[in-house]
Amino acid sequence: MRRHPRTQAPRIIRAVAGVVATVALAAGACIDPPAGAGPESSTRIIAVDLPFEGGAADVSEDTFQALQLYLKQVNFAAGPYRIELVRRDNSTPPKGVWSETSCRANAEEHVRTAGQVAVIGTYNSGCTKAELPVLNQAEDGPMLIVSHANTSLGLTGPGEEGEPDRYYPTGLRSFARVIATEAGQGTAAASFAADELEAERCLVLNDGDRYGMTVAAAFAAEARRLGIEVLEETWQRADLNYVGLFSRARVADPDCVFLGGAFDSNGARLVQDKVAILGDNEDVALIAPDGFVGYPDFTALPEADGAYLTFPGLTTETLTVPGSAAERFVAAFAAEYGYEPRGGYASYPLYAVQALQVVLAAIAQSDGTRRGVRDAVFAGAGITIPADEAILGEEVTIDPATGDVVAPGVSILRVQNMQGHLLNAVRGKGAPS
Repeated sequence: MRRHPRTQAPRIIRAVAGVVATVALAAGACIDPPAGAGPESSTRIIAVDLPFEGGAADVSEDTFQALQLYLKQVNFAAGPYRIELVRRDNSTPPKGVWSETSCRANAEEHVRTAGQVAVIGTYNSGCTKAELPVLNQAEDGPMLIVSHANTSLGLTGPGEEGEPDRYYPTGLRSFARVIATEAGQGTAAASFAADELEAERCLVLNDGDRYGMTVAAAFAAEARRLGIEVLEETWQRADLNYVGLFSRARVADPDCVFLGGAFDSNGARLVQDKVAILGDNEDVALIAPDGFVGYPDFTALPEADGAYLTFPGLTTETLTVPGSAAERFVAAFAAEYGYEPRGGYASYPLYAVQALQVVLAAIAQSDGTRRGVRDAVFAGAGITIPADEAILGEEVTIDPATGDVVAPGVSILRVQNMQGHLLNAVRGKGAPS
């Protein structure tokens, strides 16, 4: 889910990170490897496709800087191939946000570019959905795309009508990701409710949108598997209040409420009525996915205090434990650029580096063609980055059947004093249900 920019970033050990710095670089810039990195005839191009303007600009700039640095660290090489990094902006003026038109134009540029074998991105699932059919039909392809931020389940599994098959007109998968899906959030949240909150009965709501229904269904399925009694309802964003909904649910005496949907779907009134009818969040736990994350209006509600929020991915602070690859990389980033990489709630710059590691491994294992790079991920055993090499600190495996990462991480916040504080980092959970 990428409906709004991440305007705040949590820090581990109950602290809150500061603002994100901006480092400008001209759009379309190509990062040239140093002399000796390989002959021109062996050059392979990777494009970074992100919104470099608007609300996500800072995250995108930090992400691109991180990718430049990592390529420099590996001498711009993948096996026998020399690697160049190209930056492509999918945001459009004056709003500075992605559009289907800009994303499709980027996709066409990707497939026209001689020597380009892969894409890292995009930041928004909708943009990837616009690009995928073009990339999938690339000459000598399909062309591989690996995302560090796309969470829409429909890219790899059943979602809206025709998903995911409509994105792969050749019949061959060509999209992979290194972050959890929407369904993964629901699965992880249900595990948290059972294991940490010891919930016995949960009211599971969805707002009727595809995102909300997906994450709510995943929560409900995992909760039932774990022995939690589930009551399912839908809330209508147009309703003036939800007193009747919660009054009906009170008969079941739930000790947990899960909100599958977005704060934009009249979430303020929903949360206020939940507390008024069922009790505060200490008495009846309130859990919501990333559709409620990043909204100051939500965390400012007195009724939001004590609520739990999930989001896909782990924070920089979670990843940079002493001695870890991420800690060393962040230190190198700060030395190179004068500030640490920051990218919203999940550490998107570090996840982008993880996506780059997957792409470089695929190139190294391939014959250097677009199809060969794609096949390295989706044929045979696929791609596994060992724990001692992976920037995320644990073994990273892409499932060749789907393109999803096996056992991704999900983080859990708790709202306290109008701030979202990191409470837990769930590693090895959050896989699609």
